[in-house]
Amino acid sequence: MVLETIQYLSILIEAIIAILGLAIVFKKKKNYGWGIFITFAIYVFYDFSKQISLTINNDLLYALFFIASVSALFAVFMIYKDRKK
Repeated sequence: MVLETIQYLSILIEAIIAILGLAIVFKKKKNYGWGIFITFAIYVFYDFSKQISLTINNDLLYALFFIASVSALFAVFMIYKDRKK
């Protein structure tokens, strides 16, 4: 029960991070927010689908994780470039 609660709390935190990514895009006008949003939205989808025992094709999971990794790389690179200014 405690571990399941921790898992749902983790999913909630991931969702908050995804929403903050959108806030970075629309309020701060920074494109790296898209990378944060996409990465954490995929994490929320994956973790929640596991929690409710949704069967997902492995090829789709691999593609989603690749997209999440690329979007995180994009975000970090854009943050790095922004900080050099």
